Amino acid sequence: METSMSILIGVLFTIGTYLILTKSLLRIILGTSIISHGVNLLILTMGGLKTGGPPLLGQHDTTFTDSLPQALILTAIVINFAVTALFLVLSYRTYKTLGTDNMDKLRGMEDE
Repeated sequence: METSMSILIGVLFTIGTYLILTKSLLRIILGTSIISHGVNLLILTMGGLKTGGPPLLGQHDTTFTDSLPQALILTAIVINFAVTALFLVLSYRTYKTLGTDNMDKLRGMEDE
């Protein structure tokens, strides 16, 4: 299971990197979001994909699952949602003000 998750994480990082290297501002924002989803899967995979009981007192299970990676991922999802929403609002405002979302034109470099 860890091998297939590692391949999926690599695919997500590859797609995110490809989107970040494009000239469109919207694709850059989507690329950062996809990379953060890959990081969330990486944290979950590194925490261990094992089954076990909840870490509660009074239960007599011999194996427990670690809840720390799940808490970190939940926090990262909320932060990713807020940052993506902020970036989308800023890119919409930039498009309305300047009339383009091409990164070369936003930097002031005209196509020759």
